[in-house]
Amino acid sequence: MTGEAGEHGPPKRRRTGRRGDKRKARSWFQPKDHLAQAEVDRGLRMLLFDGISTQVMGALTGGALLVGYALLLGASNKTIGLIAAIPPLTQLLQIPAILLVEKIRRRKLLVVTCTSIGRMFWVVVATIPWLIPRDYWVPTLVASLFLYFSAASLANAAFNSWKRDLLPDAFMARFLASRLTVATAVAAAATLLAGLSIDQGTRMLGDPLPIYSALLLFGGLGGLLGVGFLGRMPEPRMAIADNSSVFEVLAEPLADDNFRKLLMFLAAWNFAVNLAAPFFAVYMLTRLGMPMSWVLGLSVASQIANVGFFRIWGALADRLSNKTVLSLSGSLFVVSIALWPFTTMPERWALTLPLLVVIHLLAGISTAGVNLCAGSITLKLAPRGKATAFLATNALTSGMAATIAPALAGTVADVIARDRLQLQFNWSSVAGDRTLLTALDLSGLDFLFVAAALFGLYALHRLLAVSEEGEIEEGAALELYREVRRTVRNVSTVAGLRRLTYFPYSLLFYRPARGRSTTVDDADSTDSNDRAEGDASRDSPGSGASG
Repeated sequence: MTGEAGEHGPPKRRRTGRRGDKRKARSWFQPKDHLAQAEVDRGLRMLLFDGISTQVMGALTGGALLVGYALLLGASNKTIGLIAAIPPLTQLLQIPAILLVEKIRRRKLLVVTCTSIGRMFWVVVATIPWLIPRDYWVPTLVASLFLYFSAASLANAAFNSWKRDLLPDAFMARFLASRLTVATAVAAAATLLAGLSIDQGTRMLGDPLPIYSALLLFGGLGGLLGVGFLGRMPEPRMAIADNSSVFEVLAEPLADDNFRKLLMFLAAWNFAVNLAAPFFAVYMLTRLGMPMSWVLGLSVASQIANVGFFRIWGALADRLSNKTVLSLSGSLFVVSIALWPFTTMPERWALTLPLLVVIHLLAGISTAGVNLCAGSITLKLAPRGKATAFLATNALTSGMAATIAPALAGTVADVIARDRLQLQFNWSSVAGDRTLLTALDLSGLDFLFVAAALFGLYALHRLLAVSEEGEIEEGAALELYREVRRTVRNVSTVAGLRRLTYFPYSLLFYRPARGRSTTVDDADSTDSNDRAEGDASRDSPGSGASG
């Protein structure tokens, strides 16, 4: 008997251990009907750490760094435009992802799985020059970015409602604002260090490619570290959504005549912006030959101006109107685009750097007003209780424009790369001919900037047809900006250009979680559809490259 027990005991314990591991893994992803205050506190800490990790990942894998890396791999203007079109295009995957979330009802499982898979592609991107044949460098880059952003969109569909159920309303805005402040400060420091590393590393090694690869690898690993923080966040159990079709919800705003006019303005505006924005970094790196540290430094300056002027525009909108602020801030951004061709006359000149500083400051200042007031006027034009659907339709149409514009612009830029238009004042005499003044000199990407400025003026003309009416609660615009923010630089050096094209479509059918703790339930006791309308995602787990 003893021998048999000794013979059969260990295998049974091993089987029990495996079953225990499986049960532990399942319980790790199991939603809970009740969250204790200690679990909520731990979840908020993990959410903060994830925000920092995601922003650092974005600083090391997005913006001008991604553009510089793509250029080194041999990317053309067409490829840069295609890369810029990928993020808004893959956002459409959030719509089928809603059905997946409702079917599986394990948001944490979906977020951790999709985010882990997506961020692994940054490791692939970083190792392209060392593991992939040269002829396949650019196709591998584009494919990896598409898969990364696709996984990010799938993760965001689950993450938005999970985060919304976890955060107590009593201090949601305060917590998210603190999270944004800390994460942005860390990301800005990482951005500047990355630029200095590229410049110094290139001088030492003579080849910038290893430095870019190392930064992308660190960014990807930082993103995977954030997945660990996500895995430690508790998940409240999902509530049952209504039976409305997502397409029915999105189609409803199109029946509103005034809102259709607003959609026309926003679509035209996003088309204009995305004709030029993806090529700002390309222009500085190739045409102006600027070092990466300067390019990234200008990006940080734009971001600081963007954040600093948000409250100023908000105060003006309260005293005047959102439409007035949109007209003013939009005009400033059109001016900033129109100034780009004058940074070369026809090459770099004494005012090149001062003009670049002015351009980035103007762009950062103006996009703060545009993003704030575009979201606010959308809320005002939406019937009470239906703003979520109207915001989603806005993001969908703007996203389509933001997808088409850079892809088209990249193709056109390659075609007109060698074209040139000059306007000069010449003096002819018996002593010979000489040029007195070059008033205008356009070549290559300059034509895109001029076209974008003209489309921007057309968009502002469409804004005149919009009638601003209705009321929103005091502070609703501030709440909207804080909640609907996504780190949006992607391939542009100007902060804030992608915010209008992002929307967490999972919130179309948002319902608060059931069975939360007393503390959390008390905070959410005033549940209503109006309150949920402003609860959109910011710094989502898959949004680093655009963050």
